[in-house]
Amino acid sequence: EKTDRIFYVRADTPYKTLLDMRDAVEPPRCAATGLGTAAYYFPRLLQEAFGLKLTMVPGYQGAADANLAIERGEVQCWCGSVQAYFGSEPGRTWAKTGFVRVLTQGGQKRHANLPSVPTVWEFMDKQKVSDLHRRIGKIFVLPDEMGRPFFGPPGIPGDRLKALREGFAKMMKNPDVIADAKSKGLEPSLMTGEEVEALGREIGTVPPEFIERLKPLLEK
Repeated sequence: EKTDRIFYVRADTPYKTLLDMRDAVEPPRCAATGLGTAAYYFPRLLQEAFGLKLTMVPGYQGAADANLAIERGEVQCWCGSVQAYFGSEPGRTWAKTGFVRVLTQGGQKRHANLPSVPTVWEFMDKQKVSDLHRRIGKIFVLPDEMGRPFFGPPGIPGDRLKALREGFAKMMKNPDVIADAKSKGLEPSLMTGEEVEALGREIGTVPPEFIERLKPLLEK
């Protein structure tokens, strides 16, 4: 299950686009769960890469609590996923009523349900952000791109690995499996084993000095 990260804000705030937050007189308060979660580090990436003025408010138990806080006006923004937003409440209702405004999304391309919302990569291209921030972004969205991968032990014979991958891909295309997933509000999307390996190679080995650069984005 691949996840597409989104960042949204209450529609009654003055922020029409993501970059409007650079000039915020009073930084919007963004809900988060723990410091090491996507709800925290994705907004921190936006803050670091584009100079946004945000106040992170960690400590919420999850998306339900964060969305309730948005409704109450305790906070104004949250980083969730396209799948949860369109697949459950209150996102389904908000998408219809326009209670919140989605400012950006973390997928490599725009999600079909959000064709007018720019990706974070589009913003990076337009703002000509550094290669450092691009690589940080790729590392941060790696768990979302992979979704929930299935792993096996090292040394699996090539013929067995091929059979497992083909069988899994066939299952993911099975109409009954797809229908069952959709009945639960899920959007199954296949990322093959070969694609997962390629993504890992693209990220490459992360040097120690780069890890040190990441640490501030995971702290208060």
